[in-house]
Amino acid sequence: MKIAIYGNSFTDVFKEILDEIARVFNEMGIEAALHERLANHLQSIGWEPFNQSSIFSHPENFPVDSQFLISIGGDGSFLETIQFVKNHHTPLIGINSGRLGFLADISKKDVRSALLEVLHQAYKIENRVLIQLKDKGQSPEFPNYALNDICIHKLDNSAMITIHVYLGDEYLNSYWADGLIISTPTGSTAYNLSAGGPIVLHDSKSLILTPIAPHTLTVRPLVIPNHSDLRLQVEGRSDEYMVSLDHRSYRMPMESPVSIGLADFTIRLIKPQNHSFLKTLREKLAWGSDMRN
Repeated sequence: MKIAIYGNSFTDVFKEILDEIARVFNEMGIEAALHERLANHLQSIGWEPFNQSSIFSHPENFPVDSQFLISIGGDGSFLETIQFVKNHHTPLIGINSGRLGFLADISKKDVRSALLEVLHQAYKIENRVLIQLKDKGQSPEFPNYALNDICIHKLDNSAMITIHVYLGDEYLNSYWADGLIISTPTGSTAYNLSAGGPIVLHDSKSLILTPIAPHTLTVRPLVIPNHSDLRLQVEGRSDEYMVSLDHRSYRMPMESPVSIGLADFTIRLIKPQNHSFLKTLREKLAWGSDMRN
């Protein structure tokens, strides 16, 4: 059996997690396929934790015979792994080496037990939808998909922008704001949550429109069906505006419209059998805890 591993922030916690993973792999005779950056780091510190290992560097040489891909880090690292599995349907599992993670939600203390559950087939698969820019071709320079959200932003020092939004052929609203977040259910606990948008359960067939610092105070976040085709036209004093797809940002000419819809692929997330998103919400957001002094 072969399992791929990705990570790019090599903290002390990361090392402890990798050491625990290596023990499980070596005990069970599992080959680790390491991302090149991780393999180079291990070589630089003279540490060879795995009895069997190979290396991959790009989506083109990702080992498609991997049973799944482990992301070690935070949600940002997890989002970076999508490029490797999007064409292969390889399931992902996220282990958190940071603080707050909703995608990388397996904690350091649960690494061994969670891995053993997964290796003994005691897990469930969650299919997550993505959204994409419909008017941008897929390319290494401009990957057009997002698992969490696509955001329209003003440039750093510019005045607010106006974003005209259409659902299909019907006009919805003109948002006078610093920007607009178009979020998937998966991304509802990311930027959307920070901007005051609602948390949506992952199996909901919906998207969320959340304005960023709207000038009109009556404008509120809106939940729409995920089969809606969105068209956006941006106006502003600058020559450009910013489009962000998860962790990637691009400048766009002000006259360029944006069309957004569901991506033509989904990704598969592995969750241990006893995993509960509602429990994760309670723990990470401290629901039910009395935080008063």
